[in-house]
Amino acid sequence: MRIALVYPPTCDPTAPYLAVPMLTGFLRANGVDVLPIDANVEAFDALLTPNALGALRDRLETRLAELDQKPALAHAEQLEYAALVRARGDAQAVPHGIARAKATFRDEAAFHDPDAYACAVATVEAALRVVSATHYPLHIDFTAYRTPFGLTTMDEVERASRPGADPFDDYVMTSLIPRLREAKVDVVGLSVCFPGQLQPAYAFALKIKRELPHVHVTCGGPGITQMLIRLAGHRLARALGPFDSACVFEGEHTLLGLVRALEAKTPLRECNNVVVRDKLMGARWLSGHGMEDLKVLPPPDFDGLPLATYFAPRLVLPYDPTRGCYWGKCTFCHYGLAEVGTAAYRERELAGVVDHLRALSEKHGTRYFYFSQDSVAPKTIVKLSQAIVDAGLDIRWATDLKPEKYLTQERADVLRKAGAVACALGVESGSPRVLELIDKGAPVEVVSTVVDHLAAAGIAAEAMCFTDFPTETRDEAVATLDFLGDRSDRLAVYIVGEFGLTHGSLVAQSPERFGIRETWELEGDHLGLGIFFAPEHPWKTDDERADVNEQLDELSTAWALRTYPWAGAVSTAHTVLYYDRHGASVFRDLAARGLREEILGTPKKPLVADLRFDPRAASRAEEREGAIWSTLVNDQRRIGRAPYEELANRAPALRPKPVRIAFMAGEEPTPIARPKSAKVRGRRPSHASNATRS
Repeated sequence: MRIALVYPPTCDPTAPYLAVPMLTGFLRANGVDVLPIDANVEAFDALLTPNALGALRDRLETRLAELDQKPALAHAEQLEYAALVRARGDAQAVPHGIARAKATFRDEAAFHDPDAYACAVATVEAALRVVSATHYPLHIDFTAYRTPFGLTTMDEVERASRPGADPFDDYVMTSLIPRLREAKVDVVGLSVCFPGQLQPAYAFALKIKRELPHVHVTCGGPGITQMLIRLAGHRLARALGPFDSACVFEGEHTLLGLVRALEAKTPLRECNNVVVRDKLMGARWLSGHGMEDLKVLPPPDFDGLPLATYFAPRLVLPYDPTRGCYWGKCTFCHYGLAEVGTAAYRERELAGVVDHLRALSEKHGTRYFYFSQDSVAPKTIVKLSQAIVDAGLDIRWATDLKPEKYLTQERADVLRKAGAVACALGVESGSPRVLELIDKGAPVEVVSTVVDHLAAAGIAAEAMCFTDFPTETRDEAVATLDFLGDRSDRLAVYIVGEFGLTHGSLVAQSPERFGIRETWELEGDHLGLGIFFAPEHPWKTDDERADVNEQLDELSTAWALRTYPWAGAVSTAHTVLYYDRHGASVFRDLAARGLREEILGTPKKPLVADLRFDPRAASRAEEREGAIWSTLVNDQRRIGRAPYEELANRAPALRPKPVRIAFMAGEEPTPIARPKSAKVRGRRPSHASNATRS
């Protein structure tokens, strides 16, 4: 029996992720024939091409012309119109610049030229804006794949999977499915690690089952596990959708058991942790031990993955010396393959880790690794570092680390000698009271000392923080920003997110402990992914939140920060490569120097075109959209196309008001004065594609 393991979008295309290589190594060690496919990097590589983006430019022009000829625009049409107009300048540039942008990421010299790199990033992000606008109401980037009603019902999942709505449809139909057919696979397993992969995974499965109905299609990973284990019966059966089965919790033995049962044609309901349909119950799964013994697992196997396709000049491989979180107490956290909190902490044997790293380094010609786990024990990372030093292994690596006073200056120096380039620290907050609520176990003073020790050792200290934890005040949020600002000469980069409630966190399990009056799900959300809450008392006013955001914007000017997965974001392959070449202070240095961030392929002159509707008026529909969703979520507490349209239909229509607009990539469309003699009487707008040809 042959199984294809597929890693779907949307995720980081700069390096392989660990899930498929770990399953591949285990299954191959047990005699299973595996075809690993990183569909994430392959699909993005196919989408971000001159031909594909040229077709999207033409699609944008066609749809904009259709809307421009309407006598009036309804609410949803105004939103789409505004999105298309906003992306029009980008759409003119990116077909001409995208090849150079991708070449920049893959070329050592160009990658490390800060201006060339900044232009490549700007170009790819502009391309993704075009993809989103031309598949409205989709928003897509390398962490998210969102539509307003996506993942609420299977009808909506199928609607979002149609060719015109799914930007990856061409890749699946013309590349992936023919490869699966040619390989004569019996099983396809889709690895869903992050929420942004859920809709693409469903879309992949729908198309695979339609074209290859004899193939058993299954799924697994944290993204699917955390959803399915909260459902039961017929609701669980609906959530399976196009999948024949699903593997919950850790996948090695569960997936092997599924394959063996399919080979032997024994009932799948006898397989531990495999979700299957049941005629009486709808769907069910037999609970079993969900954690692997890491000491006996083989190393990840990257053979068969497109290692030359990743958007990076050097290969950075993930490796798991540990699994789970050794602390496992943070009240906000629900991460990984666990019902609540995080998975139990386990470690590999140190000698085996060193052997694995040496073998992977020699086999794939790289010395760059990211130690991928929830959070490694400081004592273990120090012991591993000493073992690497003793073995004379020349590698570079980064990891996530909980700051503890155990990490003395001497021990930080050992990490550096072993090749440590960066450590991402779970700082969370600069407020002692909030840290106590989080149960972080590391006082602010300890965190500060660890930052000092890492920086003194030449290791990039990265801070991971967030605001708006329940009951956090404005002053406590500012304390977090002050913590970062006071250490601006020692922190390499940081992230400050916003608290979001997740089902499996301790906050969600006991909300009353955290000043939360109630939590709720939305009627009509069949998959139960969303959870909302109301505080007992407001923690901040809107003005106070705005003040915190303003201070955060000001703080960020001291670093050249970027979003995931680019250089300047926490815990990314590109960031690690920049540290190794330019030093831990590189993103502070670049902020002081300044960067040229031009979208490649931008015409020298802007496109000037007439529109029948004023896009400034159309964009006001975005404010009304926010009010509609506030009513649905907070007042009606329901979701669905019908209740949404009931509210949207009350919004005012937009009447024509001809304007002349200048479009330039990376800039907001700019209204300009028309010559007094110019008249626009129902004329079609100037096509950007025609302007390009002329």
